[in-house]
Amino acid sequence: MTQMLEPDLVWTGAAFEPGIRIVIGGDGRIEAVGASGRSASGSAASDPGAADLSPGATVIRLPGVALLPGFVDCHSHAFQRGLRGQGEAFPAGAGSFWTWREAMYALVDSLDRASLRRISARAFGEMRDAGITTVGEFHYVHHEREGDFALDEAILEAAADAGIRLVLLYGFYATGAPGRPLAGGQRRFATPKLNEFWRQVDRLGARLDPASQTMGVAPHSIRAAGLDEIREIHREAARRGLPVHLHVEEQRREIEESLAAYGRTPMAVILDAVEDAPFTAVHCTHTAAADMDRFLAAGGTVCLCPLTEGNLGDGIPQLAQTHATGGRLAIGTDSNNRLAMLEEMRWLEYGQRLRGELRGALPDARGEVGPTLLAAATAGGADALGVPAGRIAAGQWADFVAIDLGSPALAEAPAGRLLAAVVFGAGNEAIAGTYVGGRWRASAGRPKT
Repeated sequence: MTQMLEPDLVWTGAAFEPGIRIVIGGDGRIEAVGASGRSASGSAASDPGAADLSPGATVIRLPGVALLPGFVDCHSHAFQRGLRGQGEAFPAGAGSFWTWREAMYALVDSLDRASLRRISARAFGEMRDAGITTVGEFHYVHHEREGDFALDEAILEAAADAGIRLVLLYGFYATGAPGRPLAGGQRRFATPKLNEFWRQVDRLGARLDPASQTMGVAPHSIRAAGLDEIREIHREAARRGLPVHLHVEEQRREIEESLAAYGRTPMAVILDAVEDAPFTAVHCTHTAAADMDRFLAAGGTVCLCPLTEGNLGDGIPQLAQTHATGGRLAIGTDSNNRLAMLEEMRWLEYGQRLRGELRGALPDARGEVGPTLLAAATAGGADALGVPAGRIAAGQWADFVAIDLGSPALAEAPAGRLLAAVVFGAGNEAIAGTYVGGRWRASAGRPKT
């Protein structure tokens, strides 16, 4: 069935505009975007008169709604939703990432296929309520029992349960630190042989829903993968056209271990291994300026996870406007302790403001911050995951966030200030629902129609 959506406002890539109609084909992709009877603003996403291309479409009027591209969560560990409320007491004094990790390992030890599916589906459902329509699930908890890979398909099933678009970033994990064997709960992550790793990628690839699921690969970090393994995984992924994601320099200890093992920082080691080919680096909390310049010159994307990085006390990365203007930023929810993409967006900016003691840390060419943050939460993540999403334009998936213009948080915000009001003043309560592939889902607690 072809649909034609008629919201009050649509984000065209430069501004919210009235009178824009969106035609969605039966395959769940956008067929056309435009204005009926008049020209749109001329932005790249607009096609004047597009609404007249499908006179037989089912018209769906959306009064009081503004549509944004669906948010793209570039980095999630869905199982860690099971830690919510844990690890927030510190009887022995200040904790750290490493003490938190022990609680995470205890959760891993308790998981079976049923519990992983249940926890993950809950996380994915909350993502929908937060406006997230695509998730990059960095999945490395593979085994219910040693060597069985029984937990992998639970992620596919959980995503289908929630109706979210999934990019399964299949984790490679072979060591506990450079040169050290896996220990304790890490054994449930094990993918010790590259040929076995690619067999599992192929096995799961055959089980994907082509309408909503794709794959990428994720050598976890230099703690968990050797340099030869990272090099070979990256080469094979490039041959297959798969995105590559790694954790990079979230903690200073990772840098210390890399210097001891390799004499270079993790970012430098990885770039040497992949011969300056692009990949997505998650966190980069402590990346040196020279290494960051080299990474960006190679075409890399940085994925920040502000709420998790704040919760874990990781630190605040040193970003530059080149990230923003080059579209080289993405956002993830990581531990899923709090699922609120609008909060992730504003804390991406607020962290830089606090670090630099300034306002307007990541402005675009017009001096506006809202579009930079929205791009990181949409197109930046979609590009990093290799998904045609994150933009309201012909050929993209029909994945949208419906903003409730009647939300008290947005009262008296005109169209020209609406994006800034949404990003800096609203929360999940302003999200009426989401479309994934043209299929509507109301946010929790709202009417279903």
